[in-house]
Amino acid sequence: MLTTIQYNSRKLQIDLSNPLDISIPMRASKTNVNAWYIDEPTIEAVKFDENIMTVAQGAAVNFNNIKFNPHAHGTHTECVGHITEEFHSINQNLKQFFFLAEVVTVAPEYVNEDTVISKKQLQFALGNKKRDAIVIRTIPNVDEKLSQQYSNTNWTYLSEEAVKFLVKKGIKHLLIDLPSIDREDDGGVLKGHKAFWNFGGKLRKDATITELIYVPNNVEDGTYFLNLQIAPFENDATPSKPILYKVIQ
Repeated sequence: MLTTIQYNSRKLQIDLSNPLDISIPMRASKTNVNAWYIDEPTIEAVKFDENIMTVAQGAAVNFNNIKFNPHAHGTHTECVGHITEEFHSINQNLKQFFFLAEVVTVAPEYVNEDTVISKKQLQFALGNKKRDAIVIRTIPNVDEKLSQQYSNTNWTYLSEEAVKFLVKKGIKHLLIDLPSIDREDDGGVLKGHKAFWNFGGKLRKDATITELIYVPNNVEDGTYFLNLQIAPFENDATPSKPILYKVIQ
C-alpha cells in the first residue's frame, strides 16, 4: 500500500504495508538485553492474599506488575532531562513523532583499547543529505544484540566530534544500537550526550537519543520515514518502538 504524504516541502511516497520495527522487546528473562549492572526486568502476577491474578490460576484476568529500567532493559528514547538537575520529561518534550531518517551502517574504528564512531565516518555516511534523524547500525550486526549483556564490555561509542557534526547537520533524533552514545566508563563526563543536547547553552529540548535499537540486516541503508513511538511516561526516558517505512521516491 503506497501512500504519498507531504512532509515539510517534500512529497514522499512510502509503503505503509511494510513497517520495519527496530525496537528490542522487553522480556522477563536473564537473556533480555541488559546494561548498567542491574538485574533483568520482572513481569509478575499481582497476589491478593492467596489469590494469584492469572487466568491460568482461576482469576478473571491476567494482572501483572512490571519492574524495569528504561535505560538498561531495551529500546528507549531519552530527552535532555537525562543529564540535567532540572526535571525534563520525554513525554512533554517530544511532540512530533514522524521524521525523515537516514539508516547508516558503520564499522567502528579502533582507538587505543576502544572502538569509536568518528566524525569522518558519519560525514561519509550522510554526505550532503539533510535529515531529521539518523539511525546508526554498527557492525558486526548479529542477532546476539537482542540478548547482549553489555555491562563491563566497553562498548562502542561516538566521539564528541562526531556528535557535534550531527548537531551541525541538524539531526534532532539520534538512534543507535548500543546502550549509550558515550563510553561505558567515562567518569560521568558524558561528552556525547552533552554535545547533542547543547548542555551549558540553550538546551535542545526537542532533541532525543534512542538507544538499544536493533536494525535487522535485511533493512538496507538509505532513506526512511520514521515513526518514533513512545510510552507516555513523565520521566527523562521511556521505552519506545521506532518504526521505519521505506521511502520509495
